Amino acid sequence: MMTKKIKTALISVFHKDGLDELLKKMNEEGVQFLSTGGTRQFIESLGYKCQAVEDITTYPSILGGRVKTLHPKIFGGILARRDNQGDNEQMKQYEIPEIDCVIVDLYPFEDTVASGAAEQDIIEKIDIGGISLIRAGAKNFKDVVIIPSKEEYPILLDIINKNGAQTTIEDRKMFATRAFGVSSHYDTAIHNWFSNNK
Repeated sequence: MMTKKIKTALISVFHKDGLDELLKKMNEEGVQFLSTGGTRQFIESLGYKCQAVEDITTYPSILGGRVKTLHPKIFGGILARRDNQGDNEQMKQYEIPEIDCVIVDLYPFEDTVASGAAEQDIIEKIDIGGISLIRAGAKNFKDVVIIPSKEEYPILLDIINKNGAQTTIEDRKMFATRAFGVSSHYDTAIHNWFSNNK
């Protein structure tokens, strides 16, 4: 099946602007939401049901928010190959939910550097979970839609408006390409900062 239906979306974003219109359409299409912390509160404030990531992982957000989504039940749900019998058996065995869409954006590292913030504040804006979610979703583009920044919200919205909550393999590969562009730019910015602050 080269066309895939979005049934469950994991949403964990720093920037909420522009997300409400996409959530509205996804909700109308019956997509279930899964989220963390402030994003979950935002989704629920719009009147939509949203399952907490910690309900699946059984772990709260820990280490001052440094670890929220980094868990086998989350990454298993993203990386599992839907046409692989072994993967499917392990998903059942370990009660791993399928995650068909990942909507994430990254901590504003470059903006924090530009603001003249202290070194520790800059380091805290090095995203770990977000960049891992982007890479996982992009790697498994055959089964998963990865939305790596708010720039892609209107693109996915347009697809859903035209086709319902369904994407083609071409759509998913396009999003994966954009996702690796986002991660590459982000890592380059971090590398440049470290190189200039020896």
